[in-house]
Amino acid sequence: MLPPKTTAQPPVDRADAPVTLAVVIGAHGVAGEVRLKVFSDDLGSYKIFNGGALTLKSTRHGSNGTIARIAEVTDRNAAEAMRGMELTVPRSALPPLEDGEYYHTDLLGLPVISTDGEALGAVVAIDDFGAGDVIEVERPTGKRFMVPMNGEAVPDWNGDRMLVDPAWIV
Repeated sequence: MLPPKTTAQPPVDRADAPVTLAVVIGAHGVAGEVRLKVFSDDLGSYKIFNGGALTLKSTRHGSNGTIARIAEVTDRNAAEAMRGMELTVPRSALPPLEDGEYYHTDLLGLPVISTDGEALGAVVAIDDFGAGDVIEVERPTGKRFMVPMNGEAVPDWNGDRMLVDPAWIV
């Protein structure tokens, strides 16, 4: 018996990896508008999402999220069916970063190590409560702790790991 034939997969191009800019949290009205939770400061500068499957026609501020009109969504039933759908763009569509800046997607999943060399866990969430980003780290035990994303608590990070000062570890 011959072994199953396999085809080598090309390496994933990080520039083409999809980055989520918003998620549909529900329908708005009866004409097919959707409510979005937006993860970007400027969603309006992007018009094409999900590999060309969705076209953003307009956005406006709503009391419980951004209200968006998507060309392919024409009624409330279609809008409701989109609940939970992520709106993505290729990473190559994002603007370049300045020194000290980062995209949340680059931090999520990073291993976290104390400056003393102790493995602490991984970044599982990034929150902003108004005073700047707060990094949530999950330990291997499942317990979580949070540290502010500033130079004192996080003296260094790169694409491979994040260092956290032990004084901030709970």
